[in-house]
Amino acid sequence: MKKIWKEFFKRGLIASACGPIVVAIIYAILGSEGVIVSLTPKEVSVGIISSALMAFIAAGVSVVYIIENLPLIWAIFLHAGVLYADYLGIYLLNDWLPRQWDTIAIFTIIYMIGYAIIWLFIYLSIRKKAKRINQKLKNKA
Repeated sequence: MKKIWKEFFKRGLIASACGPIVVAIIYAILGSEGVIVSLTPKEVSVGIISSALMAFIAAGVSVVYIIENLPLIWAIFLHAGVLYADYLGIYLLNDWLPRQWDTIAIFTIIYMIGYAIIWLFIYLSIRKKAKRINQKLKNKA
């Protein structure tokens, strides 16, 4: 278990530097579109710190896939749930998403569809590689 936490923090620290880059891109786009014309120091600092935290958690939680005694389906649900809470919490904290039930419902549906599509591509890619490896093994025998 100690190894898992060490890996969580390692992955999280590596990715956390990407958070401020993402928030800078978001603010740049919103500024160029005239959605935001100025930011307070508090908005900037909360945006930078929270996006670093979001990236830290998002990267760190991927350790669920290396826990050997955790069934894949539970790892997927745990990963999806933590990412959802991470993203939704940070978006609401920064007012990037309005605190309205219909908006949160739309975000939830889009998140679930996006997560499922990404997992479908991962599954198909792994299945294709496994078939290729099995074919090579079969040809050697």
